[in-house]
Amino acid sequence: MTLLTNDLAPVPSVSATERADRLAAAGASWSERIASAPSSAALTYRVSGSGEGSVASAITAGKHRFLVDEPAALAGDDVAASPVEFALGALISCQIVVYRLYASALGIQVDDISVDAEGDLDVRNLFGITDEVRAGFSAIRLNISISGPETEDRYQELRAAVDAHCPVLDLFQKPTPVEISVSKG
Repeated sequence: MTLLTNDLAPVPSVSATERADRLAAAGASWSERIASAPSSAALTYRVSGSGEGSVASAITAGKHRFLVDEPAALAGDDVAASPVEFALGALISCQIVVYRLYASALGIQVDDISVDAEGDLDVRNLFGITDEVRAGFSAIRLNISISGPETEDRYQELRAAVDAHCPVLDLFQKPTPVEISVSKG
């Protein structure tokens, strides 16, 4: 568990109208781009990292740099969130983005959205005690709170669209082929 700090970069304030306009413009731009060059839909993300401290990692993603660590109980210095906390954070942030995207696309008003995630992880596999339990999460629970004037049915319609289109949810729900190579540096 990582203690919260307040050293986050400020996020610009955006009105609901500005958000809807930006989402619509992005959707239209991508639709045009893909219609004229279908291969432009295929994106490749590149992220790199290197070890620091006891078990921390310095991660670089584009122009962004952040740390990932473990709590002291897992040999870390607890200077940042753990890899599994970042994984849950990635799921939460992707859910928020896709909820906003599809709310705009479906004409569903969302005044505010927040997501809480819990993930159950059994560390016996991590420490080589047994391979009879999964190394990753055995279960994840998302609690999504949406405020706005719509009916429960409309928000369930929105949920169905998000469940079908959220890239990080897809990563958790379906196996993804991973190629690994190791070389001497």
